[in-house]
Amino acid sequence: MKLAVHCANLTWPGGPSALGPTLADVARTADEGGVSTVTMMDHYFQMEMLGGPPQPMLEGYTSLGFLAGQTRNVELGLLVTGVTYRHPGLLAKIVTTLDVLSGGRGMLGIGAAWYEREHAGLGVPFPATSERFERLEEALQICRQMWSDDDGAYEGRHYRLAETVCVPPPIRSGGPRVVVGGSGEKKTLRLVAKYADACNLFGFDPDEIARKIRVLDGHCADVGRDPASVQRTALAGSNPFEDLDAFLRRMEAYAGVGIDQVWVMPPAEEPVGYVGRLCEKVLPRLAELS
Repeated sequence: MKLAVHCANLTWPGGPSALGPTLADVARTADEGGVSTVTMMDHYFQMEMLGGPPQPMLEGYTSLGFLAGQTRNVELGLLVTGVTYRHPGLLAKIVTTLDVLSGGRGMLGIGAAWYEREHAGLGVPFPATSERFERLEEALQICRQMWSDDDGAYEGRHYRLAETVCVPPPIRSGGPRVVVGGSGEKKTLRLVAKYADACNLFGFDPDEIARKIRVLDGHCADVGRDPASVQRTALAGSNPFEDLDAFLRRMEAYAGVGIDQVWVMPPAEEPVGYVGRLCEKVLPRLAELS
């Protein structure tokens, strides 16, 4: 099982002037320690559960560009981009730029968006849920087309592109890894089966994770796709150091139902040291799980 680090809570010691150096140290520690992926949030405002808008939130892709210059091996992405945040043609270009400048380490994490307050706060349209999912499917189609040999027009219900030109192309053949976030069984997991390289599930109990994966497998069968071609990833949903043995038992159960990459979120108090301990004490144990 691969270990990924997700930087969600940015209320780090030292205030705004320390954010850049601390973020660089977190990413370098993860990179040098063998972490597979480092991700950040894609929000305008911090989420309510982490203190809301008064707490710091960095713009995601600007931050990843910064981290591309601080690291050498780790995959970089956002967990996850809301489809409403950027026009999909521009989004494909942004993620391609990240991939090219990082030497093929870009990742596209994407979902249907949910945080209405930040949209209202900055005046960004927030359509109804059904429309956001329609836009998510079109965005996935556009990114896939822009990362192919087809640079022709795209005509959708919500987006119309005269030319899907993307030069230079991504380093990775077929484009960066596409991870669709969310666990909705009728819409989200269906989109995973049709368009994504990986799903990303929340911190469910192993039995619930297994049920979601069975649903995903069913959608794969419906579209004629080998379920084994879809990577299964999850947010751990717990702090490994509160009870490391219990955490590892849970991860063993995750591995048993098909999860092969898990994200852990450093706490705000000591993010760099925490990531160092993850690399020393958790990563080797996860690597033994399959």
